[in-house]
Amino acid sequence: MENNMNKEIRDEFWHAFADSPFVMIRLEGSSEHAVPMTAQLDKDARHEIWFFAPRGNRIAAAGEAMAQFVSKGHDVFACLHGHLIEDTRQDIRDKHWNNVVEAWYPNGKHDPNILLLRFEIHDAEVWTADLSMMGKLKLLTGSNIKPSQAGQHAVGNV
Repeated sequence: MENNMNKEIRDEFWHAFADSPFVMIRLEGSSEHAVPMTAQLDKDARHEIWFFAPRGNRIAAAGEAMAQFVSKGHDVFACLHGHLIEDTRQDIRDKHWNNVVEAWYPNGKHDPNILLLRFEIHDAEVWTADLSMMGKLKLLTGSNIKPSQAGQHAVGNV
């Protein structure tokens, strides 16, 4: 396990996340289940993603949170730890508001019952599953696969 996430794994994570920006997220210490949320990504942001949510949503209270991500191809997995904060900046709300968001919130971006939450990612664990040719052959034949033939794992900042 690495202490610092290498650029290759970090880039693979962000590429997969941009292709499918969905996570299951829950507040730490909460007894409620995680909820699915669509992340609003910003290529210029560092370690931040945003979510629109109704004020009554399970994560609306903000605070320490954990989010889990699985890529479309099930070849990138991540667990993100960070802090949710209400973001009241109108320019950021305008930047992330789009037709998909509006489909969920038909009263528009100025609806006082809609929060914009910023998730400041403190750290993450990312796993990539990229079987080598030998690993794929072993999988097909039922042989044992060494971890080095299955993919990579990294811990650190994304």
